[in-house]
Amino acid sequence: MRTSTIIIAALAIAGVVRDVNATNDERMLVVCSPGSPGTTDQAQPRMDAFATAIATKTGQPLVAVYEPSDAGGVKRFASASLGIVSLPFFLAHENELGLHAQLEAVQQGRPTLEHWTLVAQKGRIAKAEALAGMTIVSDAGFEPAFVRGAIAQLGPMPAGVKIEQSSAVLPALRHAANGEPVAVLLDGPQAASLASLPFASKLETVTTSPAWPAGIVVTVGAKISSTAWAPFERTLLALGGEPAGATALSALEVDHFATLDRAALDSARTSSARAR
Repeated sequence: MRTSTIIIAALAIAGVVRDVNATNDERMLVVCSPGSPGTTDQAQPRMDAFATAIATKTGQPLVAVYEPSDAGGVKRFASASLGIVSLPFFLAHENELGLHAQLEAVQQGRPTLEHWTLVAQKGRIAKAEALAGMTIVSDAGFEPAFVRGAIAQLGPMPAGVKIEQSSAVLPALRHAANGEPVAVLLDGPQAASLASLPFASKLETVTTSPAWPAGIVVTVGAKISSTAWAPFERTLLALGGEPAGATALSALEVDHFATLDRAALDSARTSSARAR
């Protein structure tokens, strides 16, 4: 099962990793999707390739760093001007970090907007009350309000439901199929792989969220003006039209960057806010 909506499917990269602290004349871009595989050091060559491509096009020095954890991402954004983040991370820290959504990052082979899907043992959950005493496992479990919001159409969640953050969704799905009190909230790529599992016939979709952005390009606070952001926006939207740009996109497992669907983002924001 894939465990990332926007970044780094499998990282086995050799090479020297340089210091990723931005100098005075550089802007820092943080890529953060908690639950994604790989480490900061393993990802750095790819981050360097992406930053170089963007800096060359914009004429503005840029350093990029990958951060696989929620807490680590929060710390990195203290020094960042730009970011590419997963939707759960954005909703969890939008106000705290002063994140301003600018564009969508569309994953390779996936649609512009993604659904989140709650899966459980076939026949186990018909209404929200059946979740009582169960654990919901998800990459997005670090942000419980997002998880609750993504399944809100099922009805009010009963007290005592445990939400667990884990990238190990395959074992969780196996536990669910075997009748253990587990349900799993899957992102788009994970849900698309569900049918390939040998025990897929024992599972079923319980509910599905509305279509929401998967990855979001953000600016941070007032660190970058609209004038300074403009060349980054133009570059990201046009990226992929030549080999260097295509390589830069591939480094992040991104197909392209797109104009933000603000209505879809507002839908996710409202669902998460109501679930807090």
